[in-house]
Amino acid sequence: MIVALIIACEVGFWVLLALGLAVRYLLKWRRTSVVLLLCEPVLELVLFIATAIDLKNGAEPGWEHGLAALYIGYTVAYGHYTIRWLDGHAAHRLAGAPKPVGPPRYGMPRARHEGRLWLRTLLAAAIACMLLQGAVWYIGDEGDISSLRSFQWAALRAAGIHGLVALAYLIWPKKEPAEPAQEHRVTVSKNG
Repeated sequence: MIVALIIACEVGFWVLLALGLAVRYLLKWRRTSVVLLLCEPVLELVLFIATAIDLKNGAEPGWEHGLAALYIGYTVAYGHYTIRWLDGHAAHRLAGAPKPVGPPRYGMPRARHEGRLWLRTLLAAAIACMLLQGAVWYIGDEGDISSLRSFQWAALRAAGIHGLVALAYLIWPKKEPAEPAQEHRVTVSKNG
């Protein structure tokens, strides 16, 4: 049941996002689009409550409960970022707004961008670990919590790996390609 609910929440996220952006830019109903986009966090709340009820009803903690925690952590940390990014692209495509500026590609600006993304991943991992720890305390000694602990380690490993990638951009910043050398043409006149 939890896996189906995770899938439903993910599909619901994209459906609400598409509806919200379509209503905003095609129908020009800004308030309605805000209401639709504010419904996004309700999906995570529903998933959280359903997972808690499933555990309370005696379900053995499993990978699906860990996946639910990771999903909630990810959507809390990256949901607004994703919506803002897609909103910029929808405004460009549907409303004639200027093309959104992409992330920096080179040097320290790129390293700062990667560092900010890593902070989001760190937040996602922290939220997932807190939810999983709450589930561990909630279950107590009544069940096998090894699956929940393994998902805590998975969240920490993901944050660590992303941190190493961000650090690599800081230590070895990607250099902007050199501009091609302009050829100097020598013009020879016909007169000598």
